[in-house]
Amino acid sequence: MTEKERLKKIIIELSYEKRNVTLASGRQSDFYFDGKQTTLHPEGGYLTGKLFFEAIKDVEGVEGVGGLTLGADPIATATSVVSFLEGKPVPGFIIRKEPKGHGTGAWLEGRKNLKPGSKVVIVEDVVTSGGSSLKAIKRAEEEGLVVLGVVTLVDREEGGRENIEAEGYWLKSIFTKAEILA
Repeated sequence: MTEKERLKKIIIELSYEKRNVTLASGRQSDFYFDGKQTTLHPEGGYLTGKLFFEAIKDVEGVEGVGGLTLGADPIATATSVVSFLEGKPVPGFIIRKEPKGHGTGAWLEGRKNLKPGSKVVIVEDVVTSGGSSLKAIKRAEEEGLVVLGVVTLVDREEGGRENIEAEGYWLKSIFTKAEILA
């Protein structure tokens, strides 16, 4: 079984649920991908980091990976660790939902690993409409980073790719909804 096949199996076992749910976008759906169940699993986290690193390792000039807390946190960490193990270290960063209420008041954690103008990739566990990705892109750019594109564990194939691409960024998905449900 390949690493991708094994990760798909873990996603199906731990993250896919057939039930009615309200998504972050406000939309109703009859299924749910809880990516954190996979990305926080020992093997699932490792495989996620490995496949995300594979997705970005040949992108010209990538200097960081990160996204909105909480979904991006384990992905950014796993990708960064795998990048180190592969001899091409890429630091991770986390974008807070609101600025830190004390100390530095920072929006972005991991700042000392990224100089202004650093080229970064936004990572997500699930993309539906692309709203969270676009929010992360905006905040990262406001913090002086240059966003190249987005990598997601699962693209629900509900307009996110089109919305992200309409803003001038690319989206790579490890899996689409169709691939998971095949």
